[in-house]
Amino acid sequence: MRIERVELRRISLPLVTAFRTSTGAQYHRDVLLVRVEGPDSEGWGECVAMNEPLYSAEYVDSAHAVTRAHLLPRLLGRRLTPEEIGPALAAVRGHPMAKAALEMAVLDAELTAQGRSLAAYLGAVCDRVPSGVSVGLPGPGGVPELLDTVAAHLAAGYRRVKLKIEPGFDIEPVRAVRERFGPDLALQVDANSAYTRADAGHLARLDPFALVLIEQPLAEDDLAGHALLSGQIATPVCLDESITSAVVAADAIDRGACSVVNIKAGRVGGYLEARRIHDVCRARGVPVWCGGMLETGLGRAANLALAALPGFTLPGDISASDRYWRRDVTRPFVLDGGYMALPGGPGLGVRPDPGFLAEVTTSVEEITPSG
Repeated sequence: MRIERVELRRISLPLVTAFRTSTGAQYHRDVLLVRVEGPDSEGWGECVAMNEPLYSAEYVDSAHAVTRAHLLPRLLGRRLTPEEIGPALAAVRGHPMAKAALEMAVLDAELTAQGRSLAAYLGAVCDRVPSGVSVGLPGPGGVPELLDTVAAHLAAGYRRVKLKIEPGFDIEPVRAVRERFGPDLALQVDANSAYTRADAGHLARLDPFALVLIEQPLAEDDLAGHALLSGQIATPVCLDESITSAVVAADAIDRGACSVVNIKAGRVGGYLEARRIHDVCRARGVPVWCGGMLETGLGRAANLALAALPGFTLPGDISASDRYWRRDVTRPFVLDGGYMALPGGPGLGVRPDPGFLAEVTTSVEEITPSG
């Protein structure tokens, strides 16, 4: 398609409850949405960059600025396929989340025009995926509050629980959850790089709890440390922030730095690179699962399409809309028997609700080839 016009829209959505990790707490999401227009179609993309540069160096203001000043000038007015978006933007170093939002919008527009779903394009093999839930660090209620939260999510039907942990809040909360909910609960933990190599002995104390995995225990640039840790603990090590491309994924697996990979399309520059990482991991017999970044229904629809690929053998962090939002910008995604259904239909399969989108919009910027 020829990209004739782009809309950069900022929206603000309050979270149902604060989401706390070892890097900080979020109470609302300031989201950058991208809408591209061609001669006979339009498409939507969502940038998953957070409000502050805590999960990664990218944050929503920087994504907006680099999109406007450096990415769009390389796309506007050009006739490009989705596969050509990445190469067209390669000269701009970094900023994978901003690039992923543009790729997502072009994929949505192109596939909508073709009457083809994103799931079919990526290679999905099912029409629903098992859903897990990510539980942030609790507030003042501590472990009792955490137990109540987990109980509510299990009552809702989630098939896997992930706990955020940090030094000082790890062994005891995991013990409490395992004792309360029993050995059959699929339970994993996420450290968001909160530990160091010196903590290996401490992290080994998680081994008796039969966790599915421990996610990103060490710094994102410490593949060697993760390889050492993998030999010191029985709990499988999963990498998240460390995995930025298919090349890095292959290197991490071959080094023995991980035995599971979390794939987030925004973190790796888009759904096409995410599919390449999936292919690398599947070829090496390494299971993958789809991570979440507090997406709206637009990003949630795209993540469901990705998670329907055959290598995604573990439940991902693709929760129902009401896990995070009182009202989503698209029709709500609901949990059904522990599964989330792919939306169906061409492209993403969903569109924003115009009235609600207008209510939550904080700014709109329209950009054309003429400026």
